[in-house]
Amino acid sequence: MIAILDYDAGNIKSVEKAFKILGEETILTRDFSVIERADRLVLPGVGSFADAMGHLKKYELDKAIRKFVASGKPFIGICLGLQLLFDSSEESPGVEGLHLLDGVVKRIPDGEGIKVPHIGWNSLDFPNEGRLFKGIDEGSFVYFVHSYYLEAADPSIVKATTEYGCHIHASVEKDNVFACQFHPEKSSAVGLQILKNFANV
Repeated sequence: MIAILDYDAGNIKSVEKAFKILGEETILTRDFSVIERADRLVLPGVGSFADAMGHLKKYELDKAIRKFVASGKPFIGICLGLQLLFDSSEESPGVEGLHLLDGVVKRIPDGEGIKVPHIGWNSLDFPNEGRLFKGIDEGSFVYFVHSYYLEAADPSIVKATTEYGCHIHASVEKDNVFACQFHPEKSSAVGLQILKNFANV
C-alpha cells in the first residue's frame, strides 16, 4: 500500500490517479499509524516552501516522514516535495527544510528567453544510474512547473538533470529516498513508468 501525505499543500489527486492507473493501492492520509503501516510513502507538493513546511509541522508530519525514512521503506518527494527534503530555499529565507538530504534550493535566474515560473516539458540527462529511470531513455521529456531548483551538495545522488537557464538537479536518489522536481503524474507514459519503478523498488 502506498500512502500519499495529505497536508493541505499537494498535487494530491493527480498523484493518486496516476498510481491507480498503474493498479496500485493508495491512501490519502495524515494518520501516523496508517503511515507507519504503509509500504511506500509519497510527499507531493505545490505552493510555497514556507507554507508547506508550516503545514507539515502543524500536523507533525515532519516527524512521521523522518520515522518512515529511518525505517528503510521507499519514500518519494514530488516537485515541492523534493525541495522540502533539503536544507533551505531562497523562496523562504530563514525557514528550515527537512534536511534529509544536503543541498539548497535557489531561484531560477532571469535570462533571455527564460520565463519564471518554468512551465513545460524538458528533456532529462542521466549523470548517474537511478532506479526510477529503469527502462527510460535518456533525453525523455517530463513536465515541470517551478520557479526554484535544487542544487544538491553531493553530485552522486543526482540521477537526472535538465537545463533551463541553469543546470537543474531534476531527480535525486539516496538509499530509500527518491525525489523528482518534475511531475511524473503529469508526464504521460514516461511519468507513469517512473511511478511504476518507484512502486517496484
